[in-house]
Amino acid sequence: MSKKAIGKISQVIGPVVDVTYDDKSMLPNIYDALEVTGKDGHVIVLECQQDTGESTIRTIAMDSTDGLRRGLEVHSTGGPISMPTGEDIRGRLFNVIANRPCLKTSRHPRKSFSPASR
Repeated sequence: MSKKAIGKISQVIGPVVDVTYDDKSMLPNIYDALEVTGKDGHVIVLECQQDTGESTIRTIAMDSTDGLRRGLEVHSTGGPISMPTGEDIRGRLFNVIANRPCLKTSRHPRKSFSPASR
């Protein structure tokens, strides 16, 4: 399912976060990106890895899970984590979620992009 769905965190174990949805038909696809806002307002990206059954998906956090707790809303992005591609990004440094940590404006204007997990 690539629609933008809203789930809730049901369990956090280190970088592994389980997200539960009310309706099984709303589960995101494997490798889709999810976003959750932590207590300090920092957005943490989660990547879907496994359908564990009972309307729950197991994810891996791309940043520290400090401050995440059960019940926080998780929003689906509708697609996978994507990296910019093309000539204009050569020589640039990106982290795993395609942010440029060395700049205050972290997102790179994308003309073309490709999923990080292929």
